[in-house]
Amino acid sequence: MLHTLCRTQLIAFALLTLAASAAHAEEPQPPEGFTALFNGKDLTGWHGMPTFDLRKLAGNQAVVLGAKWMDDVRKHWRVENGELVNDGQGVYLTTDKEFGDIELLIDYKMYPKGDSGIYLKAVPQVQIWDYTKEGGKWNLGADKGSGGLWNNSKGAPGKDPLVLADKPFGEWNHFRILMLGERVTVYLNDKLVVNHARLENYFNRQLPLLPKGPIQLQTHGSEIRWRNIYVREIPAEEANKLLREKSGVEGFETVFNGKDFDGWDGPLDNYEIKDGAIVCKPHKGGLIYTKPEYSDFVVRLEFKLPPGGNNGLAIRYPGGQGDTAYDGMCELQVLDDTHPKYARLDPRQAHGSAYGMVAAHRGYLRPVGQWNYQEVTVKGSTIKVELNGTLILDCDLSKVTEFMGNRPHPGKNRTRGHFGFAGHNDPVAFRNIQIKRLEKE
Repeated sequence: MLHTLCRTQLIAFALLTLAASAAHAEEPQPPEGFTALFNGKDLTGWHGMPTFDLRKLAGNQAVVLGAKWMDDVRKHWRVENGELVNDGQGVYLTTDKEFGDIELLIDYKMYPKGDSGIYLKAVPQVQIWDYTKEGGKWNLGADKGSGGLWNNSKGAPGKDPLVLADKPFGEWNHFRILMLGERVTVYLNDKLVVNHARLENYFNRQLPLLPKGPIQLQTHGSEIRWRNIYVREIPAEEANKLLREKSGVEGFETVFNGKDFDGWDGPLDNYEIKDGAIVCKPHKGGLIYTKPEYSDFVVRLEFKLPPGGNNGLAIRYPGGQGDTAYDGMCELQVLDDTHPKYARLDPRQAHGSAYGMVAAHRGYLRPVGQWNYQEVTVKGSTIKVELNGTLILDCDLSKVTEFMGNRPHPGKNRTRGHFGFAGHNDPVAFRNIQIKRLEKE
């Protein structure tokens, strides 16, 4: 599993509060469903940390660095009139708690020459800065305003805000930020400035963001003030719905009607329909597939795993013959790879992997029994798998030369075939299955 901060020690450091002039500040009033991250009085629930890759924390490093960073916080942060104030220097205020899918509300007041931001899962950042020419950073994109995912690659979606939405200096600005996996949507002063863009991993762009991480208030350049910091953790069902909505409807066709197997072929008696989902019968299996064939396409669906559940997505299956993992383009694993019986799993067998060929990143499945949302894009010889908003596989099968068990995959270069499910005796469930063709026919 991915590394988690030594929370007990960090919280202990964060509870060392600053002397504040806001002793009589009013209690925060979060909207319904939200929790206040800042109590308006002190730094309870926060600690210090600079720009730092959490994957590098090991042993007691969190304890040692935490003490050092809190010393820095005392020098540069204060609470004043119910507001968090930073003098433009020092490490960044960081939540003790780590978050996954969230809706974040936060107000800030910027001053001239300021250059700050909001780190999500400890990764930079939703940009905040002086958008005027006098600020001296028009060459870096400040003329476009705040709210963009500035550390994304040049030209990547979300790097530049869609509109300039900053208010004049001296006025409070308001953010509403949605984060689903790596997907970020940003509203600044009620204007959409980033629409469902992936936040790239600043520390290693070949790796996805961690499943969870803290929120950080980055500050440098000039004084900045923060207030009304509220967060709502988004439950799985709502997150799945939002991910589907953000994916849009154009071009998608429903390939399972939720009632019967119309449009499907294969050993259908080994599957059943329960509550609008296709479910593999226990101790049964086999590959069922769509009657239509597809070349380049996007498939989106939801799936639910039982403990240790095993199934797979058949990609460009030849239909009625062979094993899709070898004779089709590939089988994309659908697997509860958290189960103890898979402790010695080959990485190329983990959930989302192109079976036996390319390993997917692990740790992004929802808990067993919850519905997951997944999108798969197949284009030419490339495959992308996005699980619950996080890109876990991005590969080109034409470049694969090493295979698990040294067993070749002769079908990996197939350009056309059926889509389906490769059951392996477990009651894995699939629903809301839609496909969008990308090829021109």
